[in-house]
Amino acid sequence: MSQEAVDLKNKGNKSFASGDYPAAIDFYSKAIELNDKDPTFFTNRAQAYIKTEAYGYAIADAGKALELNPKLIKAYYRRGLARTAILRPKEAIDDFKECVRLDPNNKDARLKLEECKKIVRQLAFFAAIEVGDEPSAAEGLDLDSMVVEPEYDGVRLENEMTQEFIDDMMERFKNGKKIHRKYVYQIIIAVKNIVYDEATMVEMDIPDDVELTICGDTHGQYFDLMELFRRNGTPNDKHWYLFNGDFVDRGSWSTEIALLLYAFKWLRPNGFFLNRGNHETDDMNRVYGFEGECKAKYNERVFKLFSESFSALPLATLVGKKYLVLHGGLFSDDKVTLDDIRKLNRHNQRQPGQAGLMMEMLWTDPQDEPGRGPSKRGVGMQFGPDVTKRFCENNGLEAVIRSHEVRMDGYEVQHDGRCITGMFCSGNHVYFLCCADTKF
Repeated sequence: MSQEAVDLKNKGNKSFASGDYPAAIDFYSKAIELNDKDPTFFTNRAQAYIKTEAYGYAIADAGKALELNPKLIKAYYRRGLARTAILRPKEAIDDFKECVRLDPNNKDARLKLEECKKIVRQLAFFAAIEVGDEPSAAEGLDLDSMVVEPEYDGVRLENEMTQEFIDDMMERFKNGKKIHRKYVYQIIIAVKNIVYDEATMVEMDIPDDVELTICGDTHGQYFDLMELFRRNGTPNDKHWYLFNGDFVDRGSWSTEIALLLYAFKWLRPNGFFLNRGNHETDDMNRVYGFEGECKAKYNERVFKLFSESFSALPLATLVGKKYLVLHGGLFSDDKVTLDDIRKLNRHNQRQPGQAGLMMEMLWTDPQDEPGRGPSKRGVGMQFGPDVTKRFCENNGLEAVIRSHEVRMDGYEVQHDGRCITGMFCSGNHVYFLCCADTKF
């Protein structure tokens, strides 16, 4: 074995341990270039890919490791994790079964095996009961007769959202308190009705005296959102916000984030905007935790109402006619235009499915190489700088702004400045909060 390759693997391990997963991937890749016969190089890189949500690449690396060593338990386990992450639990079951066969005492693999079996049963159940004209979860919900008990110690909500209620709600959530279930219903139903009437691609012009902040994935991290508002200011008449999807899942405060964002949307429908992300979908919510959180903190009806509201969310926002903001990315066909997005009837397709414009808008990612390539996630595809250039030129755009991916520096500008990936960006003409002097 090349000592240089081992040294590179060790550097990769150090980067991984420090949380710098892209650097770890780079070191493991260099080690593989020197020695592509060591399966541990591939399993290590697979784990780093999992951390960056490059599940398709992780599956490929685990498969390569198994070609080199068919009894490598880590390879089966990591491939099973990656397959589970992209909603392929049946295939993941085979991987975890093999882990248990090779190591009957592997408690982690046994636990994952049972989790996958449960997911398969759930998905089969929901597929079996799915009907096209299922009544709304709001049907039969008599809010007028629902009583808020006298001992409820929060601000009361009548028929309109108020800043006072939002301020109180933020403090309640900080202190681990909930809002009354009646108010949860009111907020979700009100916002569902607001966003349902918005266009699939909201077209926004920013007044000269107004600042717009665009925020990427919050993923149930409530205190991160509080820190953002502390640093950047809360929404007001002169400071608009656009949250670009993936509000929920993973974090333990997804209901709090969703309710707070919805409350701001109800209060400021023309100055607070929401795009749908790939985690505002039923299958992802069942696997990644939002459904369970709703049921634990409130009830199943709350999740169903959220599900209906998620399917009503716009899929993109056009800012100042020059910046297309959407969660995932661009398309498998160069002929797609902004008019195709405008014409997309999202209300006829509640969930994105495995193909089509909606799926691509929620799932695709940029790549540095020209053209299009297979998705590193195992879902959708990847698009190169030439694809972005043609799309922007054909549609009169300056750039595409997206989230959907972690960036070690908080954001990244790719494709000659035409593709911007980031968690937070802010400004009259859109600039990044973490690099506030860089305008686009």
